Amino acid sequence: MQKIESVKEFGGYLNRYQHESVRCGCRMTFSVYLPPQAEHDAVPALYWLSGLTCTDDNFRTKAGAQRYAAEHGVALIIPDTSPRGAEVPDAADRYDLGQGAGFYVNATRQPWSKHYHMYDYVVEEMPALVEANLPLIPGLRSISGHSMGGHGALIVALRNPQAYRSVSAFAPICNPLQCSWGEGCFGAYLGDDKSTWESWDATCLIDAGAQPPPLMIDQGTADEFLAEQLFPQNLQAACEARSLPLTLRLQPGYDHSYHFIASFIGEHIAWHAEALRR
Repeated sequence: MQKIESVKEFGGYLNRYQHESVRCGCRMTFSVYLPPQAEHDAVPALYWLSGLTCTDDNFRTKAGAQRYAAEHGVALIIPDTSPRGAEVPDAADRYDLGQGAGFYVNATRQPWSKHYHMYDYVVEEMPALVEANLPLIPGLRSISGHSMGGHGALIVALRNPQAYRSVSAFAPICNPLQCSWGEGCFGAYLGDDKSTWESWDATCLIDAGAQPPPLMIDQGTADEFLAEQLFPQNLQAACEARSLPLTLRLQPGYDHSYHFIASFIGEHIAWHAEALRR
């Protein structure tokens, strides 16, 4: 880990790091907010997964999360959304495939399979790296995300419920097998056999018996992608069929933007902090 930036905020420090990733086969950049409590003690961590076209910079500059992380004594771990670099495959004519659109899966199809292992990066490589080098409590993790990153947070927590105390999402892609974003990326990264896609789809994972940690979703009713890409009602139906608790909050008039995230991020961090204290 090489620190490339450090800014003091709300008594703590917003740091940016780079490192050579084994999983992604390239140099990766990520941000960490260490609250003031981290000067004296280890603190729990909330991982944030961003959406299509984003880097780590979007959340740390637009969401206003650091104020609440400082209040509750929670570190924020903010990875990039994909591998990057001249050697990394891309789809320059598409915003929803390639660099900026890793979809938090492990690609199995060429040319993506050499670098696009964002699932392993988020679940294995990044936690091991940051917990070994920063004052974090190993094993005390929660996870959240937005849109494509909300999809990522859901599948990471559903596939590893013992590793996360809680999971939340803003406008997540809940059933990617049913939307064009998911079909386009899954077909490219995973191949044409749709049965192999199901282990990367939150609704399919619930249908197959996954047992989530405490789960909360906020969804704006004025979200331009709600009807054709997100399908929270499918995830809700899957949870209801198995009598699994899901807090799904429909927020009237809110769209898909960081204005929406900034309006409710404080409530999400407080909710995660309570789960991490338990």
